Amino acid sequence: MDISMVFVWLGIGIVGLIIFLWFFPVTMWFQALISGVKISLIQLVLMRWRRVPPGTIVMAMITGTKAGLKLNANELEAHYLAKGNVPKVVNALISADKANIALDFKMAAAIDLAGRDVFEAVQMSVNPKVINTPPVSAVAKDGIQLIAKARVTVRTNIKQLVGGAGEETVLARVGEGIVSSIGSAESHKQVLENPDSISKVVLNKGLDAGTAFEILSIDIADVDVGKNIGAVLQMDQANADKNIAQARAEERRAMAVAQEQEMKAKAQEARAKVIEAEAQVPMAMAEAFRNGNLGIMDYYKFKNIQADTDMRESIAKK
Repeated sequence: MDISMVFVWLGIGIVGLIIFLWFFPVTMWFQALISGVKISLIQLVLMRWRRVPPGTIVMAMITGTKAGLKLNANELEAHYLAKGNVPKVVNALISADKANIALDFKMAAAIDLAGRDVFEAVQMSVNPKVINTPPVSAVAKDGIQLIAKARVTVRTNIKQLVGGAGEETVLARVGEGIVSSIGSAESHKQVLENPDSISKVVLNKGLDAGTAFEILSIDIADVDVGKNIGAVLQMDQANADKNIAQARAEERRAMAVAQEQEMKAKAQEARAKVIEAEAQVPMAMAEAFRNGNLGIMDYYKFKNIQADTDMRESIAKK
């Protein structure tokens, strides 16, 4: 046999062996067998056909078995096909088991498929998390604004993790409780003297109801004094009253100006009538002369009276 043919058949044998081992993962099956995991070689082959990586399922089962868990390969495969994270679910089950937290595979799978990080949730249940609230502004009854910051210590509520509200809801409720507590205080000095009173009031309201967390404590980290909102409102009210008074005064002034213009118009009309009447006086006097109703002496008396009137008006003007 030619040496080249030997290499050809050797290559074909190696390729065939690789294909055989890919379809029949004997090494993986043997690894599971010596690790105490009962899984058949046929089942591993069928995983290949179902496009499920056998290595992921086998390693998850080995990890869980070594940790004392009883896992089912079919359940792990179904969770993988449902786009779940199998290693993270197994790690969460191991952590929950070591921490004596009641968590079964169905619950962990449901939490993972709901989009939550189940392993992080278990860790948070063991090690509570501290959430810092943004600055919350509130006004006491004396009109002084206070700006408070709080630290909320929470841990995961495994039973409410599916369908429960998240951190945003907890922060919103805590902020609402802080505003309500400060708003009910008679004076801002009471809040500054006893900031823990806010924590007690807020904590007793059961703000974690319907959320995926359990509030352990609420600590007021900082309280700052803001503006005197009462004084600002009074100043705004005073400015509004002043503007209203100015508008009313301007309205009265405009009415007075209109009345003055009307009176001037009436006075001009009266003067026009007087001038018209004065223009008719010479004509009336001439008519009286012709009819003999007015004599020369009467005319001179009239002129003297008119001259005396003009003199008095000139003296009054001066």
